[in-house]
Amino acid sequence: MHKTASVKKLQPLPESVKTLIEGRSYANLGTLMPDGTPQVVQTWVDREGDLILINTYEGSQKHKNVLKNPKVGLDICDPSNPFNVAAIRGRVKELTLEGAEEHVDKLAKKYLGLDKYPMRDGMKRIIIKIEANRVIPPFTDTRQKS
Repeated sequence: MHKTASVKKLQPLPESVKTLIEGRSYANLGTLMPDGTPQVVQTWVDREGDLILINTYEGSQKHKNVLKNPKVGLDICDPSNPFNVAAIRGRVKELTLEGAEEHVDKLAKKYLGLDKYPMRDGMKRIIIKIEANRVIPPFTDTRQKS
């Protein structure tokens, strides 16, 4: 019996996930260490169309991990309602320095209310672009409020 390699279909982000990302929600990004153990870090999150964007510095642990293994998992949690969370599995499509400095300033405005990211310390910023292949959208509480 001949087996063909399974290719996971990329999944567009539902509007509920896009809305969550566009708010001041944080992501918990899971990557794999070289020995296969998981590493999870809370981080700021953004999007570009259906790509999820994580901004980090060149040489960070998450950067080193995705260079060796592009598979990632993350959740994005609404800070005002911890039950409003999206879970995503995917893979890194691209790592880029292009636009990363401007992008971290955009995130500093979103999360800190500052025009410029204050903790540069001479480190080069990098954008990790993630394609989703499995998305569990957030739970939306439709019950009436009393």
